Amino acid sequence: MTQVLVVDDSAVVRTAIASILGAARDFTVETASDPLIAMRKMALRRPGVIVLDLEMPNMDGLTFLRGIMSADPIPVVICSGMANRESDLGIRALEDGAVDIIAKPKLGVRDFIEEYARDIIEVIRNAAASRPQRRPSAGVAQAAAAAPAKAAGIRYTTDKIVAVAASTGGTEAIRTLLQAMPPDAPALVIVQHMPAVFTAAFAKRLHEVCRIDVKEAAAGDKLAAGRALIAPGNRHTLVRKSGAHYVI
Repeated sequence: MTQVLVVDDSAVVRTAIASILGAARDFTVETASDPLIAMRKMALRRPGVIVLDLEMPNMDGLTFLRGIMSADPIPVVICSGMANRESDLGIRALEDGAVDIIAKPKLGVRDFIEEYARDIIEVIRNAAASRPQRRPSAGVAQAAAAAPAKAAGIRYTTDKIVAVAASTGGTEAIRTLLQAMPPDAPALVIVQHMPAVFTAAFAKRLHEVCRIDVKEAAAGDKLAAGRALIAPGNRHTLVRKSGAHYVI
């Protein structure tokens, strides 16, 4: 049985998530209305997964997340309307150690949770199997400042293609991989398990910290040396040969 701690100031959300996880029979559920209450419960019993809102009283979710990841890394799934509204905030949560995001709507939250119960259960099961690592103190902003300048331009040839796929919790691995790439790295096409609203922001953040160009893939984009294309969330991505090139 996986112990899940649901940290959300909404009683509706806490009750709805506890109900669907309880019905799955492989979870036990504790709830907390804010991070301070959560910390007291965690001192008594360490959860296997934390489901965390970002906007709460007494302490915001990102601050709580960073504390968990620096002291005792536990798989954290963000479940927040703020992440849905501001995708950059969701990307920051992933960078700070969250393994996945459930972008809940501001209205009709109970109906949303019940409708997507199967998906939510799968996300939390995947999170329980992940092994988050302790976060270093250096942030993405520092990495961006240290990133070398990009090459003058992309070489529009497709001699080699590297395809990468990552599941829950893969964002940190993708960032580590791409930051190590030289400006003339082979063309990369990447599929990362991530909701649709986040892939553009994820690509933009990677572009800021890497020596290669990174963008969310669009139809007609060429795969080229010095470029990584991130598949849009909830879309299949196909690579086709077009003359001397391969395109999305």
